[in-house]
Amino acid sequence: MQKFIKELKKTLPIIPQFMLWGNIYDIYPYEQNGIIQPLKLHLYLSKILKQEEYDIILYFEPLYGLSILEGKEEDFKIFSNLKYSKKPQEMTLVDFIKSLEEIDKNNEVSIATIFNFSSRVTEACCPKTTNEFFYRAFRLMHSTIPKKTKNSSYVKYNPLIFLFDKDNDIPAWYIKDNPKIKSIPIPKPDINTRTTIIKYLSKRIKGYNELSDDEKIKYENFFIEQTNNLYMHEILSIISLTIKDNITYNRISEAINMYKLGVVENEWSKIPIKKLKNSEQIISKRVIGQSYAVNKTADILKRAYFNLSGSQFSKHSNRPKGVMFFAGPTGVGKTELAKSITELVFGSEDNYIRFDMSEFAQEHANQRLIGAPPGYVGYETGGELTNAIKENPFSVILFDEIEKAHPKIMDIFLQILDDGRLTSSKGETVYFSETIIIFTSNLGMYELDKNNNKIQNVTINMEYEEIKEKLLSSINDYFKYNLKRPEILNRIGENVVVFDFIRENTAILILEKMLNNIFENLMEKHKIKIQFEKNALEKLKQETIKDLTMGGRGIGNKLEEIFINPLSNVLFELNAKENNIIEIKDIIKEENRWKIIANIFT
Repeated sequence: MQKFIKELKKTLPIIPQFMLWGNIYDIYPYEQNGIIQPLKLHLYLSKILKQEEYDIILYFEPLYGLSILEGKEEDFKIFSNLKYSKKPQEMTLVDFIKSLEEIDKNNEVSIATIFNFSSRVTEACCPKTTNEFFYRAFRLMHSTIPKKTKNSSYVKYNPLIFLFDKDNDIPAWYIKDNPKIKSIPIPKPDINTRTTIIKYLSKRIKGYNELSDDEKIKYENFFIEQTNNLYMHEILSIISLTIKDNITYNRISEAINMYKLGVVENEWSKIPIKKLKNSEQIISKRVIGQSYAVNKTADILKRAYFNLSGSQFSKHSNRPKGVMFFAGPTGVGKTELAKSITELVFGSEDNYIRFDMSEFAQEHANQRLIGAPPGYVGYETGGELTNAIKENPFSVILFDEIEKAHPKIMDIFLQILDDGRLTSSKGETVYFSETIIIFTSNLGMYELDKNNNKIQNVTINMEYEEIKEKLLSSINDYFKYNLKRPEILNRIGENVVVFDFIRENTAILILEKMLNNIFENLMEKHKIKIQFEKNALEKLKQETIKDLTMGGRGIGNKLEEIFINPLSNVLFELNAKENNIIEIKDIIKEENRWKIIANIFT
């Protein structure tokens, strides 16, 4: 028996009114003679109240009226002139409270009344009627006395049981400092309830009866654990899904994922294992000169493929497939690595989702991620993050420059990293168990002196190990002392990946890759070939990689200024056409503007 029912039964003899709130729209398993019935809450309550020796169980719904759930007609006629009917008899709120007042005068039969959808009765809807109802119900609550009726073995009230969505849906004055009404929260199904229903219904799933006793216990326990925080009707939906799609019991995890994610196929299972085996080499083609970052990332991806992320804490972890924290200088490949991971795992960059956290610096910015609360502008559109994951649960999510986000955002990250799920403002739960979460940060690159001026904490002249040590120390201090949220860093664990500066040999490789992109683009779209004289190419390299403090982006920006813009002008000046060859003889700077000296060949 669930805790809220135990509490209700214990206080029924001494409290005249009850407020049950929370999980009131779920299904509840009622067991009788070894058979379990899944019942709606009001029907479940009527069974419990009948056990507690109530002769009549009445049920009221706004607009639809009053009906009888349990009880004999002759007992009903003792206290009411209404027609005895299991079907609702239309009745206003005022007529309903009049009926309750008549019930209170009766001393022969015990009556319990359930008032469903109580949250739908508001002052905004019908203020005069609502106010009169609550006043008269309040007065009745304080004037009624417990009685011993002919079929009852003990003295008790004729209780009125309200079913509310939330504890604050009832007028505050009605419940404040009022010992005559009992507020009882109804949570989602606890482990005992889930165990009861899962063990009872598992035998209907294909392959269950063929399992050994140990295997049955193993898969039952997995099912029970994985349905934590789900509603009972969701558990029943998973069981229905397994039966409908002919899923065997030893594949129950697939049915649970299908239900939670709303998809049939697992994108992770489609990844050719050869791709992940060679992930270092594949990623290195896009992310140049960051061997430590690439190797660390490859380790995390391989771990994710075999569902080993978080397995040291729980063998059935629902945490994201992988969590990484990319730190280091700007323009060194942090974002490029995130895109490379997406393409490697999911085949394209379509599954890549990026959030610039500098846009989430305001206190209420968290509403953009999960949605605005009901009644506020933007509620209908939902949250940007929850919508994106609901649409595609197999994603790489990049939270760029995490240190610029408002501290309230950290609560959202903590929930994702801990539980692997997030509830939107609409009450919809989205799951992150199939995602890779990546945070990026420039923390530790600069420090503030005593005059609050920025000074460089790490420079390109330092060795990588020194840079790594300084940045890790700064990140640790930021989360512990500035943000006062060490638990966030604790959830990220040892997955902080520190990137090195772009060094000269790496810069040349990046430049050559960018030049090849330019040459291939011209050849594919215009059939124009570019050639360099050796001296011109060396000059371009020297000028482009002269300052590496801005990383790969800085090289690209310099290349645009020194080469791409002058090349575009030359192509027009030489009237370049298909199958032409442009030979770059020299690159010069005149009047603060770069120019190309070139010949054209057909």
